[in-house]
Amino acid sequence: MFWFSYITLLIALTAAVYELRRCLMMLQQNSYRNERYNRWLSTSQDSTSIRRLVSGAVVLAAFSTLSIPVVSLGLVCAVSLLDILNLVRARYKKPLVWTPRARRIYAVTALLAVIVVAASFFMGGAGTKGAGVAAIVALGVYCFSHLFILIANWLLKPVEAHINKGYYDDAASILRSMPDLKIIGITGSYGKTSTKHYLNRILSEHFDVMMTPGSYNTTMGVIRTVREYLKPYNEVFIVEMGAKQPGDIKEICDLVHPTVGIVTAVGEQHLESFKTIENVQRTKFELIDSLPGDGLAVVNDDFPYVANRPVSNTECVRYAVTSTDAAAYTAENITYSPQGTTFTVKMPDGTSMDFSTRLVGECNVSNLLAAIIVSLRMGVPVEKIKYAVSQIEQVEHRLNMKRTPGGVTIIDDAFNSNPTGSRMALDVLAMMKPGKRIVVTPGMIELGERQAELNRAFGEKIAASADEAIIVGQYNREAIVEGIENAPVRVARIHKVDTFNDAQALLAGMLAPGDTVLYENDLPDTFK
Repeated sequence: MFWFSYITLLIALTAAVYELRRCLMMLQQNSYRNERYNRWLSTSQDSTSIRRLVSGAVVLAAFSTLSIPVVSLGLVCAVSLLDILNLVRARYKKPLVWTPRARRIYAVTALLAVIVVAASFFMGGAGTKGAGVAAIVALGVYCFSHLFILIANWLLKPVEAHINKGYYDDAASILRSMPDLKIIGITGSYGKTSTKHYLNRILSEHFDVMMTPGSYNTTMGVIRTVREYLKPYNEVFIVEMGAKQPGDIKEICDLVHPTVGIVTAVGEQHLESFKTIENVQRTKFELIDSLPGDGLAVVNDDFPYVANRPVSNTECVRYAVTSTDAAAYTAENITYSPQGTTFTVKMPDGTSMDFSTRLVGECNVSNLLAAIIVSLRMGVPVEKIKYAVSQIEQVEHRLNMKRTPGGVTIIDDAFNSNPTGSRMALDVLAMMKPGKRIVVTPGMIELGERQAELNRAFGEKIAASADEAIIVGQYNREAIVEGIENAPVRVARIHKVDTFNDAQALLAGMLAPGDTVLYENDLPDTFK
């Protein structure tokens, strides 16, 4: 019995270690923000999952049968082994990244857990009986792992603020040492990453350019870019600016002080945190409001909440593809082909320029238009701009089109689907003939109170644009299926699957040469 007590304690601690690591991963995916993590716990019901409830029931049962150690320890050992098995077998789309901050949080979390388990060991009388009590408490740590993570993150808040201030001051000093650096800010509900890449490719024909890599679009991401990547010889710094709440973009602008700002879109994205589209508009225009009097604002009038927002603090140039009435620059004569897209840019003086690109989709033409405008205003020769546009590669997971050796066309639009982008992607899919048109999607997220409504509209669009609709997961399934079934024009047949792997298995028996598959959105691990 002596060894069984200690072995059970070790197994229960192992389950707690794995679960605390998973909770840290979810906290990281929620930007280390306790309020967002709590919101995720509420919406996902992770804190009341079957595994936790069963483990909690075992903790209570084990304490009630403590006088019969073989029963109590047997229950704890069995359920802890099942928990370990589930956690070891789990695969995540975005695994935990062991950043210094993640290590600090995990160290404090582990310390808190050790203190609780050790205290129970001694309170239980140490020895065999103490080990048995500690094993039960260790399983309790598994059950309440999210609380340990939240407390550790809260305790470290002053430490992180002090560390971040040092990084901030260092980045600000570097930027002050480069007074001739031209800084361009890019934000928008969607399109900002693609526009950043396109602008970087064009400007690189004429300048030495640095851009924020990947999705380094938070204040700390920008700080890291400045400290680790920006070089004294860089002439242009392109800064992508993301936001989860009002004030996020202003915080970045207060650091980098851009002189050129691009707003690609204001739409129904992240409404879960912003609540209203007016808050989204106010936050995105924090970039424009920060520009100096001799700066340049380039904004996309195709979105009503961009077009209706006046700009008086700096020069404002408006562009559009569809809502062209008040736009100085427009894209016209857009033609798609298997080789890409051709289009014409109409200038404020009435002249026009023709472009060709490997990219497809109206959203990409719009993003290119913004990049072209800024490049022209910065003095890049027209021929260099045309050459760069013709050579731009598609950004991964953003309406990226490729053909497999088996003759199937893949349209990869898996990153961060939104109402406008998903409509445009489905428009591209609808044009693909003669094979079957197939869409694989879990729907759209972070749309607040309009989540169901907008996913129903998404379903209606799918109904007329695809022949086969594979709906992945349960999060938006009901709304999308309702939209497809009630659409005025319906072509799509519905297939419901639980996971992306199930969708791939279904596709394997469905695809034929000439077919086209659109992957629209790929939900992170924080959604089912």
